[in-house]
Amino acid sequence: MTDEEIKHVVVELFKKIAPDTEPEKLAPDDDIRHTLEIDSFDALQFVVALDEHFGIETPEEDYGKIATMKNLIYYIQQKKTRLPT
Repeated sequence: MTDEEIKHVVVELFKKIAPDTEPEKLAPDDDIRHTLEIDSFDALQFVVALDEHFGIETPEEDYGKIATMKNLIYYIQQKKTRLPT
């Protein structure tokens, strides 16, 4: 998947979980939770939806690695390339 394809999925997942937000306006280095003003419950729901959609597992200790859009896209790319074929 390309970065843009991943970003599109991420934006759509955020819209489902936090419909009052505008995730499409996130800059690459914006802190996602702070910028979108989402609480920890919505953040956790997002991670679960992300894991289900991409078929990955994001352990709690990795949450800090996905704080920005840029880092989130990179994280997903890395996880997807490590999956068994």
